Amino acid sequence: MLNTLENLIKLTRDRKSSPIEGSYTNKLLADKSLSKAKVLEEIDELIESVEENTNKIHEAADVFYHLLVYLEANDVKVEDVMQELEKRKT
Repeated sequence: MLNTLENLIKLTRDRKSSPIEGSYTNKLLADKSLSKAKVLEEIDELIESVEENTNKIHEAADVFYHLLVYLEANDVKVEDVMQELEKRKT
């Protein structure tokens, strides 16, 4: 399960360092306004799907993906976020 998350982080970082023409990930990495808009859109869709009990898993996956790309585009490392969460365990 964590391999999937690690692979997604690796893919995002690979696309950032070695862009591939036509890549949706690269489009989001290059356009921070679009990336931000997609995070907000996907969060709204997740909330709606939870409230309506439809497509929750699909929408949650969209949020994870778009958030990871947004963070990477803005040089926020997932490792730093995890360290912050670790500090909050108490």
